[in-house]
Amino acid sequence: MQENTEKKYIALTFDDGPADTTSLQVLDKLKKYNVPGSFFLIGNNITPEREYIVREELAYGCDIENHSLTHSDMRELDRETIIAEIEETTRRIVNITGIEPRFFRPPYINYNDLMFEVIPYIFICGLASEDWEPSVSAEVRAQRVIEGARDGMVILLHDTEGNHQTVEALDTIIPALKEKGFEFVTIRQLFDRAGITAENAKKIVYTTTDQ
Repeated sequence: MQENTEKKYIALTFDDGPADTTSLQVLDKLKKYNVPGSFFLIGNNITPEREYIVREELAYGCDIENHSLTHSDMRELDRETIIAEIEETTRRIVNITGIEPRFFRPPYINYNDLMFEVIPYIFICGLASEDWEPSVSAEVRAQRVIEGARDGMVILLHDTEGNHQTVEALDTIIPALKEKGFEFVTIRQLFDRAGITAENAKKIVYTTTDQ
Protein backbone atom coordinates (compact mmCIF):
# COMPACT_ATOMS: atom_id res chain seq x y z
CA MET A 1 0.00 0.00 0.00
CA GLN A 2 1.43 3.37 -0.99
CA GLU A 3 2.20 5.51 2.02
CA ASN A 4 1.07 8.83 0.54
CA THR A 5 -0.63 9.52 -2.78
CA GLU A 6 -0.41 13.31 -2.51
CA LYS A 7 2.09 14.66 -5.04
CA LYS A 8 5.10 16.39 -3.54
CA TYR A 9 8.15 17.87 -5.24
CA ILE A 10 11.81 17.50 -4.40
CA ALA A 11 15.15 18.23 -6.07
CA LEU A 12 18.27 16.08 -5.93
CA THR A 13 21.42 18.21 -6.15
CA PHE A 14 25.06 17.18 -6.34
CA ASP A 15 28.10 19.29 -5.43
CA ASP A 16 31.78 19.40 -6.37
CA GLY A 17 31.83 17.90 -9.85
CA PRO A 18 32.45 17.25 -12.56
CA ALA A 19 34.38 14.19 -11.37
CA ASP A 20 35.89 11.66 -13.75
CA THR A 21 33.89 8.60 -12.70
CA THR A 22 31.51 9.44 -9.83
CA SER A 23 29.56 12.10 -11.75
CA LEU A 24 28.77 9.60 -14.49
CA GLN A 25 27.82 6.96 -11.90
CA VAL A 26 25.36 9.41 -10.35
CA LEU A 27 23.98 10.23 -13.79
CA ASP A 28 23.51 6.52 -14.48
CA LYS A 29 21.43 6.19 -11.28
CA LEU A 30 19.26 9.15 -12.32
CA LYS A 31 18.69 7.53 -15.70
CA LYS A 32 17.96 4.16 -14.07
CA TYR A 33 15.05 5.68 -12.15
CA ASN A 34 14.07 8.24 -14.78
CA VAL A 35 14.56 11.24 -12.52
CA PRO A 36 16.45 14.50 -13.10
CA GLY A 37 19.12 16.07 -10.94
CA SER A 38 21.00 19.34 -10.62
CA PHE A 39 24.77 19.62 -10.53
CA PHE A 40 26.62 22.43 -8.74
CA LEU A 41 30.04 22.59 -10.37
CA ILE A 42 33.39 23.80 -9.08
CA GLY A 43 34.91 25.89 -11.84
CA ASN A 44 38.41 24.47 -11.46
CA ASN A 45 36.99 20.97 -11.95
CA ILE A 46 35.60 21.93 -15.37
CA THR A 47 38.61 20.85 -17.40
CA PRO A 48 38.64 20.20 -21.15
CA GLU A 49 38.81 16.47 -20.40
CA ARG A 50 35.62 16.66 -18.31
CA GLU A 51 33.51 18.89 -20.53
CA TYR A 52 31.81 15.82 -22.02
CA ILE A 53 30.50 14.91 -18.55
CA VAL A 54 28.76 18.27 -18.25
CA ARG A 55 27.32 17.83 -21.75
CA GLU A 56 25.93 14.42 -20.80
CA GLU A 57 24.32 15.86 -17.66
CA LEU A 58 22.78 18.67 -19.70
CA ALA A 59 21.61 16.33 -22.47
CA TYR A 60 19.73 14.23 -19.90
CA GLY A 61 17.89 17.33 -18.67
CA CYS A 62 19.86 18.20 -15.57
CA ASP A 63 20.50 21.76 -14.40
CA ILE A 64 24.09 22.97 -14.23
CA GLU A 65 24.73 25.52 -11.49
CA ASN A 66 27.56 27.45 -9.80
CA HIS A 67 29.55 26.25 -6.76
CA SER A 68 32.46 28.74 -7.04
CA LEU A 69 35.81 28.44 -8.80
CA THR A 70 38.10 27.17 -6.03
CA HIS A 71 35.70 26.05 -3.25
CA SER A 72 37.24 28.57 -0.84
CA ASP A 73 35.59 30.07 2.22
CA MET A 74 34.32 33.12 0.37
CA ARG A 75 33.78 35.10 3.56
CA GLU A 76 37.55 35.56 3.56
CA LEU A 77 37.67 36.98 0.02
CA ASP A 78 37.39 40.57 -1.10
CA ARG A 79 34.74 41.89 -3.48
CA GLU A 80 36.82 41.56 -6.64
CA THR A 81 37.89 38.00 -5.86
CA ILE A 82 34.34 36.87 -5.12
CA ILE A 83 33.13 38.33 -8.40
CA ALA A 84 36.00 36.68 -10.27
CA GLU A 85 35.22 33.30 -8.68
CA ILE A 86 31.60 33.45 -9.77
CA GLU A 87 32.15 34.94 -13.20
CA GLU A 88 34.87 32.50 -14.22
CA THR A 89 32.82 29.49 -13.11
CA THR A 90 29.81 30.85 -14.97
CA ARG A 91 31.96 31.47 -18.05
CA ARG A 92 33.12 27.86 -18.08
CA ILE A 93 29.58 26.56 -17.62
CA VAL A 94 28.13 28.79 -20.35
CA ASN A 95 30.95 27.82 -22.69
CA ILE A 96 29.72 24.23 -22.51
CA THR A 97 25.98 24.59 -21.99
CA GLY A 98 25.06 27.97 -23.40
CA ILE A 99 22.94 28.50 -20.28
CA GLU A 100 23.80 30.84 -17.41
CA PRO A 101 23.42 29.44 -13.88
CA ARG A 102 20.56 30.71 -11.74
CA PHE A 103 21.64 29.19 -8.42
CA PHE A 104 24.74 29.32 -6.25
CA ARG A 105 25.70 27.02 -3.40
CA PRO A 106 28.26 28.68 -1.11
CA PRO A 107 31.25 26.47 -0.31
CA TYR A 108 30.84 25.01 3.18
CA ILE A 109 27.52 26.94 3.27
CA ASN A 110 29.54 29.91 4.52
CA TYR A 111 28.26 33.30 3.41
CA ASN A 112 28.06 36.97 4.35
CA ASP A 113 26.34 40.17 3.27
CA LEU A 114 29.01 40.98 0.68
CA MET A 115 28.36 37.69 -1.11
CA PHE A 116 24.64 38.44 -1.28
CA GLU A 117 25.48 41.88 -2.62
CA VAL A 118 27.72 40.80 -5.49
CA ILE A 119 26.49 37.32 -6.48
CA PRO A 120 23.37 37.60 -8.67
CA TYR A 121 22.05 34.08 -8.09
CA ILE A 122 19.68 32.38 -5.64
CA PHE A 123 21.67 30.94 -2.72
CA ILE A 124 21.03 27.24 -2.02
CA CYS A 125 21.79 24.90 0.84
CA GLY A 126 19.69 21.72 1.23
CA LEU A 127 18.97 18.76 3.44
CA ALA A 128 22.39 17.23 4.10
CA SER A 129 23.30 13.72 5.17
CA GLU A 130 27.02 14.24 5.85
CA ASP A 131 27.69 12.36 2.64
CA TRP A 132 31.07 14.09 2.40
CA GLU A 133 32.20 11.97 5.37
CA PRO A 134 33.52 8.55 4.26
CA SER A 135 32.61 7.10 7.65
CA VAL A 136 28.88 7.69 7.00
CA SER A 137 27.50 4.57 5.34
CA ALA A 138 25.23 4.47 2.33
CA GLU A 139 22.43 3.18 4.57
CA VAL A 140 22.74 6.09 6.99
CA ARG A 141 22.89 8.63 4.18
CA ALA A 142 19.73 7.20 2.66
CA GLN A 143 17.93 7.07 6.01
CA ARG A 144 18.71 10.71 6.77
CA VAL A 145 17.45 11.88 3.40
CA ILE A 146 14.29 9.78 3.47
CA GLU A 147 13.38 10.78 7.02
CA GLY A 148 14.05 14.49 6.44
CA ALA A 149 12.46 14.90 3.02
CA ARG A 150 9.41 17.09 2.57
CA ASP A 151 7.62 18.98 -0.18
CA GLY A 152 9.67 21.73 -1.80
CA MET A 153 12.98 20.53 -0.38
CA VAL A 154 16.44 20.57 -1.89
CA ILE A 155 18.51 17.45 -1.18
CA LEU A 156 22.24 18.16 -0.83
CA LEU A 157 24.54 15.36 -1.99
CA HIS A 158 28.02 15.16 -3.50
CA ASP A 159 29.40 13.57 -6.66
CA THR A 160 32.97 14.05 -5.47
CA GLU A 161 35.38 11.55 -7.02
CA GLY A 162 35.21 8.24 -5.16
CA ASN A 163 32.00 9.01 -3.26
CA HIS A 164 30.60 5.54 -3.92
CA GLN A 165 28.41 5.48 -0.79
CA THR A 166 26.24 8.27 -2.20
CA VAL A 167 25.98 6.49 -5.56
CA GLU A 168 24.83 3.40 -3.66
CA ALA A 169 22.46 5.39 -1.44
CA LEU A 170 20.53 6.61 -4.49
CA ASP A 171 19.26 3.06 -5.02
CA THR A 172 17.43 3.42 -1.71
CA ILE A 173 16.63 7.14 -1.69
CA ILE A 174 14.89 7.44 -5.04
CA PRO A 175 12.53 4.44 -4.81
CA ALA A 176 11.65 5.25 -1.19
CA LEU A 177 10.79 8.88 -1.94
CA LYS A 178 8.78 7.87 -4.99
CA GLU A 179 6.84 5.54 -2.72
CA LYS A 180 6.15 8.45 -0.40
CA GLY A 181 4.61 10.40 -3.29
CA PHE A 182 7.53 12.64 -4.27
CA GLU A 183 8.11 13.76 -7.82
CA PHE A 184 11.72 14.57 -8.64
CA VAL A 185 12.37 17.84 -10.45
CA THR A 186 15.38 20.02 -11.19
CA ILE A 187 16.28 22.92 -8.93
CA ARG A 188 14.92 25.35 -11.54
CA GLN A 189 11.64 23.50 -11.82
CA LEU A 190 11.29 23.41 -8.03
CA PHE A 191 11.74 27.17 -7.69
CA ASP A 192 9.68 27.97 -10.78
CA ARG A 193 6.77 26.12 -9.19
CA ALA A 194 7.14 28.33 -6.11
CA GLY A 195 7.52 31.52 -8.17
CA ILE A 196 10.93 32.30 -6.67
CA THR A 197 13.31 34.20 -8.94
CA ALA A 198 16.64 35.91 -8.42
CA GLU A 199 14.76 39.20 -8.38
CA ASN A 200 12.33 38.28 -5.61
CA ALA A 201 14.41 35.75 -3.65
CA LYS A 202 15.04 36.50 0.01
CA LYS A 203 18.59 37.15 1.15
CA ILE A 204 18.78 33.69 2.67
CA VAL A 205 20.22 30.31 1.78
CA TYR A 206 17.29 28.14 0.75
CA THR A 207 16.81 24.54 1.83
CA THR A 208 13.11 24.53 0.94
CA THR A 209 10.98 26.77 -1.24
CA ASP A 210 8.65 27.68 1.63
CA GLN A 211 11.20 29.58 3.71
